[in-house]
Amino acid sequence: MRINKKYIVDEQGKPKEVVLLLKDFLRIEELLGLDLDDKTVDQLRKAKKDRQRGKKDAYLDLDSI
Repeated sequence: MRINKKYIVDEQGKPKEVVLLLKDFLRIEELLGLDLDDKTVDQLRKAKKDRQRGKKDAYLDLDSI
């Protein structure tokens, strides 16, 4: 993935800000899961706990979908 960006620097030439294209920002947000609503995040946390505990009855068999 290529991210087009432009650095904004201070008087000493040190980077202070970065400007990203909106499409690149939205892609990063999606990859990091920052676009998920609270309900979905909660469901994912519960599913992770079920998986860690080996709670197989919390899942559907892929063949049944």
